[in-house]
Amino acid sequence: MFKKLNDKDRKRLKRKVHIRKTLRGSAERPRLTVTRSNTNLYMQAIDDDAGKTLASISTLEKEFASLKPNTEGAEKLGEAMGKRLAEKEIKTVVFDRNGYLYHGVVKALADGTRKAGIVF
Repeated sequence: MFKKLNDKDRKRLKRKVHIRKTLRGSAERPRLTVTRSNTNLYMQAIDDDAGKTLASISTLEKEFASLKPNTEGAEKLGEAMGKRLAEKEIKTVVFDRNGYLYHGVVKALADGTRKAGIVF
């Protein structure tokens, strides 16, 4: 019924819970969360007070389907997310790395978003 977690997943979930104790998004400063898999990347800007997603982007969209889940693709996806946030007049966000280590693809997503003018 439930998937038995390996040690790597258990450690990530422990980090995720620890991080989420202090992070909270609002309408003025939403929480920008990152999810990654072996094949796709996802980002969402979430207003935790209202429980709504303000903006989202993923490599499942036709426009970004050619991007691979590596650092180059992540940086381009981050820049596109930054543009979407700028269109909605969101200038600052709280970055939620979702328990992933801030390295490689996650860092590239953050750097791409910063390139578009979004402040963490």
